[in-house]
Amino acid sequence: MKKNSVSSKTNEPKPLDLDLRPGQSIELLKELHILTREGKLNQDSRRKLKQVLHLYQFIEKILKELAEEDAAKIPKFNEAAPVSSSGLTLADHGAGKSYLGFIVYDLFFKALSQGAIFGIETRAELVEASRALAKRLDFQRMVFLNTSVAESSQSELMPAHIDVVTALHACDTATDDAIAFGLQKNARAMVLVPCCQAEVAAKLRQNKALNLSKTPLAELWRHPLHTREIGSQLTNVLRCLYLESKGYTVTVTELVGWEHSMKNELILARYTGRPKAAAVDRLQALLSEFGLTESLASRYP
Repeated sequence: MKKNSVSSKTNEPKPLDLDLRPGQSIELLKELHILTREGKLNQDSRRKLKQVLHLYQFIEKILKELAEEDAAKIPKFNEAAPVSSSGLTLADHGAGKSYLGFIVYDLFFKALSQGAIFGIETRAELVEASRALAKRLDFQRMVFLNTSVAESSQSELMPAHIDVVTALHACDTATDDAIAFGLQKNARAMVLVPCCQAEVAAKLRQNKALNLSKTPLAELWRHPLHTREIGSQLTNVLRCLYLESKGYTVTVTELVGWEHSMKNELILARYTGRPKAAAVDRLQALLSEFGLTESLASRYP
């Protein structure tokens, strides 16, 4: 009986079984309710942690590259984004409970003497909870704003320049607002995981009968399910072309396996200062082909 008891304890999940980074705060994961007070996690928490840690790998690579550029005083393509004496800055849009922001701070910013993370969230109760948690953990260089993504660029709490913009599962047009924010703040990199792309699908639905009479391509979105899927696909293609037209190099990949999340497309953009004229032409051609030129003119100026 005693042997069985020891065996069952040995098989219990422990923090060491979670593939955590060296020095990663177990207390933070408990505060975020990813781990229980006993250090265990359920399957939902495991999926959430897997997504955030995998996304962190991409963000960490970018932050290290930017830090090396700053340390070497490598000239930037974007003269409006000078090396900041106060360190790297990251804005996390649609932060929610700020899982991503807290983990990025814990694993990267905490070891630095400077730099800051700004979490933008519209739900006041989540912002207050994040502020309280940052205070308890002494994460002094985390700032939380109770505002929308679109309005955050005008906040006095936000610096004139942001190095990295992230948006994890920012719904519908909030991802576009994050891109607009990044352009206004001369972001050197953007890390985007779009969610619930409904705007373009709604536009396609409105013009469906007209488009069916004009082009056989409209068969791609004749059925309601296909309308939603094509709308989502087209939305992200337009975003990538828009970023390329503004001088970013863009990579699109999977965040994690589809078994973990259906909202799985990861868009990575790094500023090069070399706008692609072909991207402008392709963007306008697609808007015209799908009957979206007028309705989306303000989104892709």
